[in-house]
Amino acid sequence: MSKETLSPSRATAVKAVYAALTILKEKGGELPGKDVIIEIEKRVTFTDWEKERYAKTGYIRWQSILHFFTIDCIKAGFLVKKKGIWYLTPEVDAGEDIAADQEINMDVEEVAMSGIEKFIDTKNPYEFQELVAALLRGMGYYTPFIAPKGKDGGVDIIAYRDPLGTVTPRIKVQVKHREQSATVQEVRQLMGLLQKDGDVGIFVSSGGFTSDCKTTAIGSHIHIELIDLARLIGLWQEFYHKLTDEDKNLLPLLPVYFLSPGN
Repeated sequence: MSKETLSPSRATAVKAVYAALTILKEKGGELPGKDVIIEIEKRVTFTDWEKERYAKTGYIRWQSILHFFTIDCIKAGFLVKKKGIWYLTPEVDAGEDIAADQEINMDVEEVAMSGIEKFIDTKNPYEFQELVAALLRGMGYYTPFIAPKGKDGGVDIIAYRDPLGTVTPRIKVQVKHREQSATVQEVRQLMGLLQKDGDVGIFVSSGGFTSDCKTTAIGSHIHIELIDLARLIGLWQEFYHKLTDEDKNLLPLLPVYFLSPGN
């Protein structure tokens, strides 16, 4: 699989991680993480998309991607992070080897992601709705209401932190499982259903969201969280160990392990 077939995030990761590990090698194998970031900015040309800040967190996209994908380097035994210092391990012999190993890891993740997406695509809207509800339960929420087949009044799932819904946030979820992106009108419809203090809206769309949707959600005084397919899968992976066996069966996963040389 070539770089050209990688998703934008993974393509960003390839060049950012390669630059980080190469810089560490040149600097004798260790450097404060903040200095690694500064050096990368001097050497790598990033697109406007890569340099954008996430609206809710304020983090720069390429830096967030770098931090996430260096986890693979740590698992593979190439990198250690301790008290803000990044250390290159003896297992890394050359910059080209770094790039090759990273490409392999990216390929594995790309294949895994593609398989998960295809599996989700086979689910009907109600099965996808059950998947979203299972994720919320894995995140520690109760789901007393999951809409049955038919009209749902704009709310597909209601989730609480406690069984009675006395503790905020009280979450109302709209779920769309289709190819086309959710529209701003649909997001505004959900916003209109958030009438009480402590109400939070989550809109899950496997087809993603239009740019107007994202702008509306960011600018709203009402808390609306937009979750596309990639984010849904990421959350499923993150909270998978907290799911019940029954819920895991809705989207069963197997962990991928990397050899850690010297251990």
